[in-house]
Amino acid sequence: MPANNGSTGGTRRLVIVESPAKAKTIMGYLGAGYMVESSIGHIRDLPERADDIPEKFKGEPWARLGVNVENEFEPLYVVNPDKRSQVSKLKQLLKDADELYLATDEDREGEAIAWHLREVLKPKVPVHRMVFHEITPQAIRDAVANPRDLNLRLVDAQETRRILDRLYGYEVSPVLWKKVKPRLSAGRVQSVATRLVVERERERLAFTSAHYWDLQALFDTNKPDERPRDFTATLTLVDGKRVAQGRDFASTGVLKNNDVLHLSEAAAGELAGRLQGSSFAVKSVERKPYTRKPYAPFRTTTLQQEASRKLGFSAKYTMQVAQRLYENGFITYMRTDSITLSETAVAAARSQAIKLYGSAYVPDKPRVYTSKVKSAQEAHEAIRPSGEEFRTPGETGLSGDMFRLYELIWQRTVSSQMKDAVGESVTVKVRGASASGEDVEFSASGRTITFYGFLKAYVEGADDPSTDRDDSEKRLPNLVEGDALSVSRLDVAGHSTKPPARYTEASLVKELEDREIGRPSTYASIIGTILDRGYVFKKGTALVPSFLAFAVVNLLEQHFGNLVDYDFTAEMEKVLDDIANDRAERVPELQRFYYGEEGDEGLKEMVTDLGDIDAKEISSFPIRDTDIVIRVGRYGPYLDRDGSRVNIPEDMTPDELTAEKAEEFFSRPTGDRELGVDPVSGHKIVAKDGRFGPYVTEILPTPEEETPKRRTKKADAAKPRTSSLFKTMSLDTVTLDDALKLLSIPRAVGELEGEEVVAYNGKFGPYLKKGTDSRSLTSEEDLLTVTIEQAKELFAQPKPRGRGRAAAAAPLRELGDDPNSKKPVVVKEGRFGPYVTDGETNASLRKGDTVEEITIERAAELLAERRERAPAPKKTTTRKAPAKKAPAKKPAAKS
Repeated sequence: MPANNGSTGGTRRLVIVESPAKAKTIMGYLGAGYMVESSIGHIRDLPERADDIPEKFKGEPWARLGVNVENEFEPLYVVNPDKRSQVSKLKQLLKDADELYLATDEDREGEAIAWHLREVLKPKVPVHRMVFHEITPQAIRDAVANPRDLNLRLVDAQETRRILDRLYGYEVSPVLWKKVKPRLSAGRVQSVATRLVVERERERLAFTSAHYWDLQALFDTNKPDERPRDFTATLTLVDGKRVAQGRDFASTGVLKNNDVLHLSEAAAGELAGRLQGSSFAVKSVERKPYTRKPYAPFRTTTLQQEASRKLGFSAKYTMQVAQRLYENGFITYMRTDSITLSETAVAAARSQAIKLYGSAYVPDKPRVYTSKVKSAQEAHEAIRPSGEEFRTPGETGLSGDMFRLYELIWQRTVSSQMKDAVGESVTVKVRGASASGEDVEFSASGRTITFYGFLKAYVEGADDPSTDRDDSEKRLPNLVEGDALSVSRLDVAGHSTKPPARYTEASLVKELEDREIGRPSTYASIIGTILDRGYVFKKGTALVPSFLAFAVVNLLEQHFGNLVDYDFTAEMEKVLDDIANDRAERVPELQRFYYGEEGDEGLKEMVTDLGDIDAKEISSFPIRDTDIVIRVGRYGPYLDRDGSRVNIPEDMTPDELTAEKAEEFFSRPTGDRELGVDPVSGHKIVAKDGRFGPYVTEILPTPEEETPKRRTKKADAAKPRTSSLFKTMSLDTVTLDDALKLLSIPRAVGELEGEEVVAYNGKFGPYLKKGTDSRSLTSEEDLLTVTIEQAKELFAQPKPRGRGRAAAAAPLRELGDDPNSKKPVVVKEGRFGPYVTDGETNASLRKGDTVEEITIERAAELLAERRERAPAPKKTTTRKAPAKKAPAKKPAAKS
């Protein structure tokens, strides 16, 4: 844009956006006459800590909530401590401005940020709301030329959401602290999402697998020129009765009805024997036209799902990469419920499809997509490449994950304006008779694609890897009714029903959206929260609930049922939509939620009387057909049998903890194994199994065993020596001699350069320390044997940096190339435990990840998240001379 465009007569305009990257891009389009600055996200919010509450409110009974529940739920907003300097900067810039443009995102959250900016900055110049859904020169020009007023209904809806979430979190979380475990959190949508994951695991735990058999026949057409000549068909009918398949069994492992034939392995084998040598012929051939329409352009949730399936991205990481693409002008706004495209975008997609695939692949009329999401609220377009003409991925200059995500969005957008894929689906039924006269029928299905249409550009992924892709074909021979067939092979095929699959991030996002729980724009942060809080962990791509999650959901279901009810939570979203659309008011809805009405209990009453909540019962889960109970304690889950306890390994999934596994844990050494007596101190030495693994310790005399002169105060009492077992040791074989050696650590090695050298076994592995200097040892055993001469050699060498301080070890596994860096990824053993690396970025394995099972897709996800968390490189700046202080101004009166 020319420097003077939109700026006449020397008018100075201050434009405020949320992020520095967005500010930089927009500034490049606006030029002279404009100042573009970032608020760096939210500038104020409800107080997070007691210290943030203004002094005059600290004595109020509602102050801890940050919401005055006694006066129309008036929120107490404070400027975030880390944003005070930025607010001061914005106020200073505003002094030099003639107009203020609030250019935050167009959704409810962006509207609320704009409102907070206006309230805090208190501008005395005209204020305009500047909105756009893509950051291109034309879009920014249009936004400046067509500003609007703040939409206070959107602000009201967002403010209501914030207050609801604060009341829920601050009232329910303390209940979890008291009854389950300290420092837990509850959330209006996060707790419901956790319940979904827990319920799915309950279904898996209650599931009983059923076993069934059928026959698989390879039929030969006996036509040498036919391609293909043979095909495989499955037994479907015996004497007119349908053969049972997986869908016919209930989750209890029994048939839903008796109208089907349940073949056992023996019965199937006998039937196969009676069919040997039988004649078969084609009974029928049914042909139907096959049509597959293009997928709609991406909205927030479908982008998260597809990026998870195809790129291995978490929902959170997908949104982080999409945010960067948006702020740098590559795609339109990425938080949207819409699947519509503007006329300009439709023309760009059609033009590019014609250019790349030819006019035969583009329909005569543009395709129009309408959202099926009932609660769709945003006025944006679908997520698409920005601009009036789309850049191909190769033209963008992007690389790594930004390139991969842009390519996905570009492919989806272009393909959405292409023709249907068409073909033919065929079903062939084959008839025959057994030696004992039984009529049998086999069936085979095929599909051919005669015109690929949009599938040339894009094929959607699937959550179930066994599902056929939309572009897959299965060709059958060209058959007609009555054709004779011979059997080349007849096999008995066994099958078992499977429990419902665990949620992945993609399928959980879909489930939340289908149930209309929460807002699609918040799903990434919700899933991130339940992972970070330890309610859920990943095993591969599957989301597995922890035992802690079971306890939390148990409590919420039994005592706060409404708050984790799916319909109630979805209804709250409709209430927020009604407030945004001027169909409801904020205060009455908050009143109803917090205080209740007409016999319906409100949140306040729910959290007041906690006497009937049995903390032990809430956190106890009997293992079926045993006297063993899983309990969730303050220090983690454990097994309890008549007071005897065994810790449950941290990475164990609930469905793995069977009765047999529980018995196995109890059959192991308890850890309280007496090893003998220390000949020097006379103290008893025992080996134990603790929360952080096996260890040895000494038993000190109790005060009653001490003589009166030797008794000490509790604060002054000596602490027993304790040491973890080396990784090469086990609890059931450790000896007294081993224990005494372990208890000698930290071990004084000798003196070097006037300072003592001591061998320690630290959090990150074994090392030597001399004053403030340290050196790593290659193994734990070195702690007991390293000499002062060896220590001298180590300290004479330069101190290595990073994970590779010790001698480089061979990788534990090689996984393949990282799709982002294109470098080989391996699993290594490090000080923190196993980690994956591509030679540039390292990422520790998480709970649920194992060296044996981790895939390249999961490794790529861990590496991508680690790169995202990496600090930005420090800028080298020249320090400016301090400016002269201006005369102090008279302070303004406090509002």
